[in-house]
Amino acid sequence: MTAAELARKILDAMLGHLGLAAEIEIQETGDGPCLQIFSSEKDTIIGDNGDRLDDIQYLVNRILRRQMPDAVRVKVDCEHFRSMQEDQLHDEVRELVELVKSQKKTYKMRPLNAYYRRLAYNVIAGEEGVSATSPSGDDRLKRISISPK
Repeated sequence: MTAAELARKILDAMLGHLGLAAEIEIQETGDGPCLQIFSSEKDTIIGDNGDRLDDIQYLVNRILRRQMPDAVRVKVDCEHFRSMQEDQLHDEVRELVELVKSQKKTYKMRPLNAYYRRLAYNVIAGEEGVSATSPSGDDRLKRISISPK
């Protein structure tokens, strides 16, 4: 059994215990396997701004790593919510980069978790004339500052 198949089984059991009916599909992405949830109760699964989906993903990966220590990290999405969020984030970062370039001023992004910060840094790294920093510390959500070079 692959890590993705085991993760699918874990997620299915977890949603079943919560009383949520769902169909789970394994998809291969550039970042590794993704468990795509399809359910009529998607709002319940996603939560506020994806918070519950983040928690579900965290738990699935914790349980998976206990059973398979060398397992790759599995992404959990619900009806392409994360994909749409990532597209919106890319657009938001590009707009801020253009604003920084044109106004020669530093701008701060909204607070982001580590995954979304990494995505933002990847977009910023491909841009000329700007740099990005975020505060150090253990905070879960941090704001990236985009500055002109």
